[in-house]
Amino acid sequence: MNEVYELLQKIKEKKPLIHHITNWVTIYDCANVTRQFGALPVMAHAKEEVSDMVKISSCLVLNIGTLTPDLVDAMVVAGKKANKLNIPVVLDIVGAGATPLRTKETKRLLDELRVEIIKGNAAEIATIAGVKAEIKGVEAVNVEGKPIDIAKKLAEETNSVVVITGKQDIIASSDSTYLVNNGHEMMGSIVGTGCMAASVIGCFAAAEKDKAKAAACALSCLGIAGELAAKKAKGPGTFKELFFDEICCLDEKKVKKGARIEIQRNLNKIR
Repeated sequence: MNEVYELLQKIKEKKPLIHHITNWVTIYDCANVTRQFGALPVMAHAKEEVSDMVKISSCLVLNIGTLTPDLVDAMVVAGKKANKLNIPVVLDIVGAGATPLRTKETKRLLDELRVEIIKGNAAEIATIAGVKAEIKGVEAVNVEGKPIDIAKKLAEETNSVVVITGKQDIIASSDSTYLVNNGHEMMGSIVGTGCMAASVIGCFAAAEKDKAKAAACALSCLGIAGELAAKKAKGPGTFKELFFDEICCLDEKKVKKGARIEIQRNLNKIR
């Protein structure tokens, strides 16, 4: 896909503001990764100001990693304003299925808002799709069924783009599926790469109308940076530093050489 680098350049030129209501554990990393991709991060959580912040933003990223009922209320306010202004909403359903509260609040957000992109691991997505799954904290343990089928099912039911992150990232919409084969196992050795992925998807969604393509390009670029950082890293600490450096230094040669994305449309596989 030659569009990957072109879309990355568009973000750097446009510098979209990405409004986050996100996870307190990873908030700094989400802001940093957004900045390294060329977008501008803002972390506004107060219900009293989220509508005003959405007005000047190009995408809204919601993450339930450290949810409270008040925080979800703020997400609903922000999401409704984003819907009214046709600003895309990305929802990272961290830990859905781990507790009744997380599952209930995820469904509430999906019921009350128009969410363009739903992101999670296989167990989180399966839970919301009504498929039996086991999750421990925020880690997927077991899922009944094939993740690609589950992603397609939820995409059809919600009319959203559904993203399952893992060794192979799956991005499903009502008419196409992308499989992203970039990334490195060291990305799982540090806390926050999943949350960062949602932020990066938000950056790309702010610059591309086709949200499935945006998510695929985002995860491919993030994975390429992870691969390049892993070649030089001595361990998780140096990997994280190098990871941000490689994101910042992604160029046309690295992206075009490294991107590994498969596209399936109407059951016909295209490379």
